[in-house]
Amino acid sequence: MARPIIGVTVSSDENHDRTKGLNLKEAYFNSIRKAGGDPITFPMDTPVEELPSIMKTMNGVLLTGGGDVDPSLFGGEPHPRVYGVDPVRDTIEIALSKYCAVKKIPLFGICRGMQVINTALGGTLYTDITDHLPGALRHSCQNSYPRDYLAHSVMIHVSTRLTAITQLSQMKVNSMHHQGIKDLAPDLTLTAMAPDGLIEGIEILFHPFYLGVQWHPECLTESAPDQALFSAFIRAANPEEY
Repeated sequence: MARPIIGVTVSSDENHDRTKGLNLKEAYFNSIRKAGGDPITFPMDTPVEELPSIMKTMNGVLLTGGGDVDPSLFGGEPHPRVYGVDPVRDTIEIALSKYCAVKKIPLFGICRGMQVINTALGGTLYTDITDHLPGALRHSCQNSYPRDYLAHSVMIHVSTRLTAITQLSQMKVNSMHHQGIKDLAPDLTLTAMAPDGLIEGIEILFHPFYLGVQWHPECLTESAPDQALFSAFIRAANPEEY
């Protein structure tokens, strides 16, 4: 069986990515390999007009975590906690989100990746959850706890791909973000929610695989439901299944 080629996005400037020292790229790559795929680093300097050509070499795309989405892209205001804004990365990931939606190419968005998807398709974000979502849980736990620390639960909506993959109606997740989805893009379906009402999972219905989660499943390697997300992604990206 052919192993699907998965393009993995990264920061175009590693010095702006607070996760650089944590070797997250390796965690993403390992999760893809464990699920049966072959990860490659997506060329972040690809001109948008060349996406059709570059995507002929890949079977799916993983949008990873990292710095913040530029608030100007979703009508947000500047905020002192905004960090690591990367215009090159924003541009190519937004273009990828739109392209994969239209062309039915499997796409998986993790943390920032889910936020990029929502922004690309016309939704908005909380620029800073603590300041803009009254009663919010603590979602930014990366500086105080290990990356596999289960910070809170999420409720998974029935009749969604996320339910079918995890076989759960509720699960505990890690949490390492200070931005989050505010207004859901029109073409997206809500699949999971935190106890404070923050959106934790999204998907496009009737697409081979177009899914985003706010947590980091690549850091929960011993969790069967989290590894199942990567397995489902790779199955959808398998060229023999097309």
